[in-house]
Amino acid sequence: MASRSLILSKNISLNHNSIDRATKGDSSYDEIANILIRKNITLVAHYYTPSEIQILAEETGGIVSDSLDMARYGSRSRSSTLLVAGVRFMGETAKILNPEKTILMPNLHADCSLDLGCPPKEFRLFCEKNNDREVVVYANTSARVKAQADWMVTSGTAVDVVRHLHEKGKKIIWAPDKYLGDFVQRQTGADMLMWDGSCIVHEEFKAQELRELVARTSDVEVLAHPESIKDVLEQADFVGSTTALIDYAKGSKSKNLIVATDKGIFYKMAQAAPNKNLIEAPTSGESATCKSCAACPWMSLNNLISLKESITNENNKIEVPSAIVKEARKPIERLLEFASDSKQVVFGNNDA
Repeated sequence: MASRSLILSKNISLNHNSIDRATKGDSSYDEIANILIRKNITLVAHYYTPSEIQILAEETGGIVSDSLDMARYGSRSRSSTLLVAGVRFMGETAKILNPEKTILMPNLHADCSLDLGCPPKEFRLFCEKNNDREVVVYANTSARVKAQADWMVTSGTAVDVVRHLHEKGKKIIWAPDKYLGDFVQRQTGADMLMWDGSCIVHEEFKAQELRELVARTSDVEVLAHPESIKDVLEQADFVGSTTALIDYAKGSKSKNLIVATDKGIFYKMAQAAPNKNLIEAPTSGESATCKSCAACPWMSLNNLISLKESITNENNKIEVPSAIVKEARKPIERLLEFASDSKQVVFGNNDA
């Protein structure tokens, strides 16, 4: 099971005051922008990265989006080198979909509790013991785990894919996020055997504190990512992926929006809904274990200092063996084919 001990074992500080705060106008910022443009490196950044990284991506011709749209955008880019600002599985996914391109990351130690909590060897044994089931994995997994799957899904496509399999009489192995899996199971009624993983950010949201916050806030709606715990999701007015949450905020008629996901999303959400008061869902409580909650500590490893070093020296390359690329691509392509047949939008609207 994913836990804060994973972070401690990696010696990652939870103090987000250490994040590089260089901003637009600083010489370092301008220098990085010039290097990206001069070397024709496309910066693709996740919604959860620090705002200065997102600004840099926007202003140098890159993109800020969810994990799979980042990789998909890389396929459309004319650049032969992509700089992926996010966590490691995102860089691997970009390499799977763009094996001919060089994929750089600001920091190769930027991991993910869902990825770390699902080791490929252990997962293989789990699948072998339950080989009568279809293997469905979330996008937030390593290339080696994806290579063992029949299907890969995003948070926005998971319900439809699992419902499709359930209607065909398939039993399912689901990995790695048990809370997202529980949400999907409640929506579909499918027979799902869950891997015991979780996101260390989303499992910190506290249901009772959320009730109290809603009770004292007028003209309010709750928006939640489906990686959150059941008691939080049951209070939400809208549950959706990162991009879906931003889209909902833009169209909401409520003045106040309580958002249960990583607070890095607030940069793009504020752009989309500038007149909304965006409120972080509470993570405080007796059982809270973090000092800087609702923020992924690994995402904070994406800063301007590490980014500059990566593009200057062209190091921190993501390498995925060709055999793994071949196998890991299959469940992704299966999702794309399913989405095409069902007229779903997979990238840029429904992803993790």
